[in-house]
Amino acid sequence: MDRRMKRKKMTSILSYWTLRYILILVVGMTLITLFAVYWIRETASDNRQKTAGLLGQEIADRVEVGQDGKLSVPYTMNKLLDSRMGYFNFKGEFCLIITDKDGDLVYSRPPIKEDQLHQWLTEDLKSRDPAKKVIGIPIGDEGGRTYGQVSLLLSKRSLAASPNELALACVLLVALILCGWLTIYLLSRKLSLPIRRVAESARRIREGHYDVNLEVDTKEREIDELVVSFKDMASRLKQLEEWRALSLAGVTHELKTPVTSIKGLVMAVRDDVVGPEEAKEFLDIALRESGRLERMVADLLDYNALSAGSVEVRRDRLDLGALVSEIAYQWELTSKNEGAALSVSTDFPEAPVQAMGDALRIQQIVVNLLNNALQAADPDRPPRIEIRLRAMENRASIEIADNGTGIAAEDRPHIFERFYRGESKKLRTRGLGLGLTYSQLLARAQGGELRLLESSPEGSAFELELPAAPPAQRSERPSA
Repeated sequence: MDRRMKRKKMTSILSYWTLRYILILVVGMTLITLFAVYWIRETASDNRQKTAGLLGQEIADRVEVGQDGKLSVPYTMNKLLDSRMGYFNFKGEFCLIITDKDGDLVYSRPPIKEDQLHQWLTEDLKSRDPAKKVIGIPIGDEGGRTYGQVSLLLSKRSLAASPNELALACVLLVALILCGWLTIYLLSRKLSLPIRRVAESARRIREGHYDVNLEVDTKEREIDELVVSFKDMASRLKQLEEWRALSLAGVTHELKTPVTSIKGLVMAVRDDVVGPEEAKEFLDIALRESGRLERMVADLLDYNALSAGSVEVRRDRLDLGALVSEIAYQWELTSKNEGAALSVSTDFPEAPVQAMGDALRIQQIVVNLLNNALQAADPDRPPRIEIRLRAMENRASIEIADNGTGIAAEDRPHIFERFYRGESKKLRTRGLGLGLTYSQLLARAQGGELRLLESSPEGSAFELELPAAPPAQRSERPSA
């Protein structure tokens, strides 16, 4: 796919939702209006047919029937029709026809001829034109005899015509569409404003400006949570950027110091600035500095490898008592060889403590905790380290406690952050501040956790918690 392809044209929330809502509203309101118009026309047609029937019945009652059965229309019929037409409000085509029992024309309004009668009506006095409707009222007496019929010929369009109702429906349609459009416009505008400000702030952060002043006054809980979370994120990013710059400067300084020291010592030996005895001492110091440099570089490589997920962690069944005893024994020998006078004691339960984990990674964590305990030793009292094992229902823990100077209260929340080193530790030992971070990542990779239990001027205690191993399944031998 061509990366240089033009980006799809985007539109704002205000335009997007307003246009779509107005389209949906117009379609919906139009369908409702069409149904309403149909219902109004049908209702108006039915009402007008009933009204025409009432008028026809009144006219039929006023037609006189002679002794010979002939029909006689009173001379006041025209006046009656004039008043009734205005009262019943008939509009459009209208024709009143009175016929006798033989179907001959007796009276019509407006006047028509006999041949027009047969053109308009069938023999049974039905309309020949499908666009017109005939409302027929028989003329009879109380005995049930029929002498003729009053026929009202009306156009179906005039029956269904209701201009006032249709005008009202159109006005309501337009009013509802405008109210709906105004509502969604105001809501979309109110919704898009904080999102637009968040987007502008995100662009500033992308450009490297972390000082974001995002003030949005909203009552919607979701928008408020978005704004608060974004402000917290921007503040955290600013802190991380500042911390990254300081950490990079600190790491550079920590790596540069032993390099500079080694370079100066080697140059002094090369240029014969010192004698043979001092030269040997200078080379020993250079070796120790190179060892520290090697450990710091190894810490960086290990941390990066674990963060990238390229470090394999095993999940084996382990006897923590045997494993920790061997680790403590080897570490104690190494520390004594380096001249450290310390006391390491263990407190293990009688029953074996089984856990699931990686022996090599557990050794790295325990050795790092033991080294930290030794570095935190108080010069006014002999260093003492105690290692305890605890077995719980689903977990197993290794506790390492010392009698050192402890961790300052302001440093405790940050000791597991990468590159963080307290002020007191910076003065005593060199390092990158990755030991505890790396150890905690190793513990979590094994399904466990590394935490600080307590710390005071009397010492500190750390706990490495691991998943307990499931009970071993016994295999039953078949009886002989």
